[in-house]
Amino acid sequence: MAPPCGSGRTWSRVVKMTLCLFFLAPMSSVGIRNTNTVSSKKQKLEVQKQLKRVNKPALKTIKSPDGDIIDCVDIYNQPAFDHPLLKNHTIKMRPSSYPEGFSFDESNNVSSKSKPEITQPWHSNGRCPEGTIPIRRTKEKDLLRAYYGRKKLRTINDDTDTSIHEISVDDERYWGMNAEINVWNPQTMAPDEFSLAQSWIAGLDNNRKVVDTIEAGMMSDGYASTGCYNLECPGFVQIDTRIAMGATVNPYSEYDGEQHSMNFFIWKDDIGGGDWWLYLSHRYLLGYWPSSLFSILAISANSVTWGGEVANEQRGGEHTTTQMGSGHFAEEGPGRASFFQNLKLMDPLQVLRVPINVHRFVSKPTCYNLFHTEDYFYFGGPGRSLQCP
Repeated sequence: MAPPCGSGRTWSRVVKMTLCLFFLAPMSSVGIRNTNTVSSKKQKLEVQKQLKRVNKPALKTIKSPDGDIIDCVDIYNQPAFDHPLLKNHTIKMRPSSYPEGFSFDESNNVSSKSKPEITQPWHSNGRCPEGTIPIRRTKEKDLLRAYYGRKKLRTINDDTDTSIHEISVDDERYWGMNAEINVWNPQTMAPDEFSLAQSWIAGLDNNRKVVDTIEAGMMSDGYASTGCYNLECPGFVQIDTRIAMGATVNPYSEYDGEQHSMNFFIWKDDIGGGDWWLYLSHRYLLGYWPSSLFSILAISANSVTWGGEVANEQRGGEHTTTQMGSGHFAEEGPGRASFFQNLKLMDPLQVLRVPINVHRFVSKPTCYNLFHTEDYFYFGGPGRSLQCP
């Protein structure tokens, strides 16, 4: 959902909004660079300025057992309204239209076929009150990783050494998509690397060099996940009081054991002005991206992609040991490999259907692979191995 995290490309007009739910992974065994010190007074002032901007005044603060601090921020003071196009925006608490087969009760819970509730560690110490949204507080060390000595979040379009395994459709117009992803905790080798599983909805116009994207999913990195990624792209308007973007989600799936998944459903509410809404795990109407942010997506999408990606910082030598998905290859199948299932696309009549004529792309098949059939696929791998030197 991934979410929103990420950064936009500098073309004629680009809006990239991403929701990512980050998962903490074990520390790198190759060492962590010291990014907790500021090398100049100028950097120190810039970091403090950024912290003041991204950390909004809290009406309530909750300390999480995993070390996070969750601030309950007035819904009207959330980072979305830092975006210049949303200065006079009126918050919508629900969409004007719902896709076929979906209905919500007054508490934003789906009225039937509900799946188990998503949990985050901070829930054990309290909840945010009505009229607020939970925001993971950005710390100084987070910004130091993000700006001084740590990678910017990359996208599939960047000229970097990444391993990408995905399927996509791009020959029609789309008004929404659905995907269910099982939750794993892949290990990352270095703090500059990441492993993600997400969906991309895009509006592309190559003639005008314009691209709008919405990205939603889950990400793991070397204990360097930061809420600032979500806050660096203001524009997503959150209305749910229960889910903190950028905070850990649990439980994880177990190899050969119980599987846990999250469902991401994004659709365009044309009756309500064309906003793109995010509905998470059949229970949480998390919020929306206002139509006013977009150029092409203000009308519809023309590309949808699902898949995994790993950043490899091991230049000129061995491949990284950063895992994708469960860390096991696709052919290991149910209970062992990571999956995307219940893949659906929504047409202009708000009818969901299984995608056809999909394109399959695998960049490093000996390191990570993919197996696709009908409305699901398995993907992933261990990274460096005998097959992946």
